[in-house]
Amino acid sequence: MAKTSDFLSQTSGKLNDQFTTRQTAHGTILARNARKTSTPRRSELQARGRCQMPNIAANFKLYDGKLMQAFEGKQAGVSDFNAFMQANWGLSPVYITRQMRIAGCCVLAESRFSQGSLAPIGYSVNGAGVLVSDLAIGSLVIDGETKVMDLSEAIETNNYGWEDGDQLTLFYGTQWEDADGMPRATMTSQKVVLDLMNEQRLWDVVSEQGFCSVPVSGNSGSYVLGMGLALANAGAAYVHSRDKDGGTKVSSQKLKVVSEILATYQTDAAMKRSADSYGGINTKAVYLNPTSSLAQNQGAGLLPSGGGSSDTGGSSTGTETGDDTPSGGSTIPGEGD
Repeated sequence: MAKTSDFLSQTSGKLNDQFTTRQTAHGTILARNARKTSTPRRSELQARGRCQMPNIAANFKLYDGKLMQAFEGKQAGVSDFNAFMQANWGLSPVYITRQMRIAGCCVLAESRFSQGSLAPIGYSVNGAGVLVSDLAIGSLVIDGETKVMDLSEAIETNNYGWEDGDQLTLFYGTQWEDADGMPRATMTSQKVVLDLMNEQRLWDVVSEQGFCSVPVSGNSGSYVLGMGLALANAGAAYVHSRDKDGGTKVSSQKLKVVSEILATYQTDAAMKRSADSYGGINTKAVYLNPTSSLAQNQGAGLLPSGGGSSDTGGSSTGTETGDDTPSGGSTIPGEGD
C-alpha cells in the first residue's frame, strides 16, 4: 500500500477495477483491489448456440458473390447473410475457436445455400465417392463433342419442371489444413443455361469434372448427370434456378460434404475448445445436461432403450434433397464477442 496526498486527498472508494482509496487518520491510502476470478457468461446451452455462429459466417463468405437471390421470398430488409444464418442455425453445428475465426479459418459444412419453390435436385455419393444427381439425361453420353443444346434437350425431356432459359449451377468446395493445422476452404461455381439452340460445346462452358454422364445401376443405356471425380475433403451440390417475370426462383439445396476434417469440428470436445476461447462455460448455470442425463436415465432403466429423443444435429446418409427446412421462426442472436 502507498500513502498519497494532494489530488487524492479528498477521494474515497473504488477508483477503478484495480485501485481503491480510503481516508485514514494518517492520510489517504491507495490500495490495489483483490483479483476476482471471472465467471463465464454462458451456460452450455448458450455456448452450443453461440459457438456455431463463426463457422456459419465463414461458410457464407465462401458463397459471397455467388448467392444473389438464392433465398427466394425472403422478407424485405433481410440480407442474404441473415437468410443464410437463419437457414443454417442448428442444421449441422460446427465449432471453431475465436482464434480461428480471427485468422479467417473455415470448416466446409453441409450448409443450406439456397431455399425456394422449385423442386430440389436430389444427389448422393456412389460407391466410387462420386456425387451423382437424380437428373435423368436419357441415353446421352456426355463427351467432348456434346453441345449445350444436347444437354438441354436431355434434361428438359427427361425431367419434369425444366424449361429453356433455366440455369443449372454446380458449387464445388475444397477443404484442407494449412501448415499450422488451421482449417481452410475455398468455393468455386460453374453454370450452364439450358438452350435448345445453343451449339456451343458443353465442356467449353462448364468443366468435364462437374458435368458427366453416370450410368444408372440396373438400367442399361440410361444415364444421370453427375461429377467426374470423387469427393475427398470436398463438397459439391447442384442447384436449379429460373429468372422469369421479374423474379428469381430456386431449388432448396444443401452442400454434400465428404471430409475427415469436418467430423473433428463437430464433437463435444470441439465445442468445448470453442467455448473456452470465448470465455468458457458457466457450469453453475447448468442444472441439466440433456446428453449425459439421457444416457444415465437410459442406463438406469428410466427411458426405453433407443427411444424418446431425436437427434437434430447429426448428418444423414442417402440422397440429399435440401428441402428439410426447419419449422418455426427462430431468431439469431447478435454477433459480438
